[in-house]
Amino acid sequence: MASALKRGCRFIVITFFLLLALAAGAAFWLWQGHRGFADMPIGGVAADATVEVVSGDAFPTVLRKLRKTGVSHGTDLQWRLLARQTGTASQLKVGEYAMDPALTPRELLQRMREGRTLQYRFTIVEGWNIRQLRAALRNATPLQQKTTDLSDAELMAALGHAGQHPEGRFLPETYVYTRSETDLDVLKRAHAAMEKAVDAAWQARAQDIPLQSAEEALILASIIEKETGIAEERPAIAGVFARRLKIGMPLQTDPTVIYGIGSSYDGNIRRRDLTTDTPYNTYTRRGLTPTPIAMPGVDALKAAVNPADGTALYFVAVGDGSGRHIFSTTLAEHNAAVARYLVTRRETLRKAEAP
Repeated sequence: MASALKRGCRFIVITFFLLLALAAGAAFWLWQGHRGFADMPIGGVAADATVEVVSGDAFPTVLRKLRKTGVSHGTDLQWRLLARQTGTASQLKVGEYAMDPALTPRELLQRMREGRTLQYRFTIVEGWNIRQLRAALRNATPLQQKTTDLSDAELMAALGHAGQHPEGRFLPETYVYTRSETDLDVLKRAHAAMEKAVDAAWQARAQDIPLQSAEEALILASIIEKETGIAEERPAIAGVFARRLKIGMPLQTDPTVIYGIGSSYDGNIRRRDLTTDTPYNTYTRRGLTPTPIAMPGVDALKAAVNPADGTALYFVAVGDGSGRHIFSTTLAEHNAAVARYLVTRRETLRKAEAP
């Protein structure tokens, strides 16, 4: 009887350990399979595919979106377990995510937990005016459009700056945005960046400049920006304008005339344009224009408040296509430089047209 009982106990113990070993083996097999799923590329999607997580999306909804992009890797249970294990299920960040087929499920979910969304770029070019900026914004994709039907005045009100002229108010640089953002979001950042840049330039201004405010510095910087694309020339051009302002001499700068002509400008400045008075004609009016005429960059802002020393009161393009200028102190020197410009310009055009 005792012997039979012992044999029964041994059988139970052996069976228990066999079942335990089987369970451990099954658990190891499942763990290995789960790890293999989590760390193998998802595949099955196009290289440019994306998935968007919107506000209110729970992980099952996101998983359905993943399947629609072509993700067939892993079971729904494996995805849910991994999302819970990585904390993604409770920490999904709204945004658009790139679906690179080389990504593993673990890497993809980590991106969604950390909010590493797909980003786009929009560049404001130095020297653009507000019309050019708004036209470029309308063509920016996938930026959501909120300002298309707004007038310039309505646009500035929407940005929180009612009554402010929009020209020159947005700093030229590259701005990053996501699919969920709008053109207003980009413009708010660009406006804040310009205010910061203008303030920094004004705080670092030379003490003897003929400017009374940061606003005047912005206006002058916009004129400098339109006069040259050569960075090292900007302080010299600023010096010419500063000396003219000090002695009450008209700035006589063509970009202001062009701005005054507006959208009807056809690429040519005629003598009548120089003599027709507008608020922006610096041939007929002394001093600065009433507003900026373009979006100046940081270098133009710095030049406006720290003009180069010298005696030059005039400058004219070299005429060889380099964009560089010749600076002169007297009108006689300037007239001679203009004559050389005309000769060089004709020769440059002749060479360009030669077969």
